[in-house]
Amino acid sequence: MQTIALVCQKGGVGKSTIAIHLAAEAAFDGVRVLLLDLDPQASAARWGDRRRPGGPDVDVAVESPARLEAALTQAAAEGYQLAVLDTAPHADQAALQAARAADLVLVPVRCSILDLDAMGASLDLCALARRRANVVLNATPTRSRVVQEAAEAVGKLGGFVISTVIRERVAFRHALVDGRVAREFDPGGMAMAEVTALYKETCKHLNMQTRESV
Repeated sequence: MQTIALVCQKGGVGKSTIAIHLAAEAAFDGVRVLLLDLDPQASAARWGDRRRPGGPDVDVAVESPARLEAALTQAAAEGYQLAVLDTAPHADQAALQAARAADLVLVPVRCSILDLDAMGASLDLCALARRRANVVLNATPTRSRVVQEAAEAVGKLGGFVISTVIRERVAFRHALVDGRVAREFDPGGMAMAEVTALYKETCKHLNMQTRESV
């Protein structure tokens, strides 16, 4: 079983949104996936509660960070192929545990100066966990100059910037209201395309095959 952890020491960067969409994209790809919500706010779990029948199953569980290792062991024994971990901001030890347990760590960040100023703590956490910080530029404006400047700033701090950029799209906000994802809210839309690209890129880093690569 492969494990992806979403970590960032700053709140409001879109960790839960990306975690939910990656888990759902894996489910659409035929992967048996478990979305583990380690955040006391339980945003991912509440999304799972609102999810309606019709789409592929995305199993969501709330778990204590103290039980993360046991939960992942149990998930692997039950035949899950992928676990996606949604962590809380400002929870250093919990995020550190998740990063250490992960095969791939994604660090979402917005392009604002406040978010970039706070990147250091997240990069330090990944270094402590001995995991590469794969930074996802999230909810970005359409202006390419701003995105490029943010990517350069992250690179100077020592982060590796994922090539897929997630833009600010209304589909991301509206889809989550009733337990859907962008693919279901706006099939064929730009939000769906960006999520699909991010999923494929993460699969490459994990050496996981997608249906298209088989």
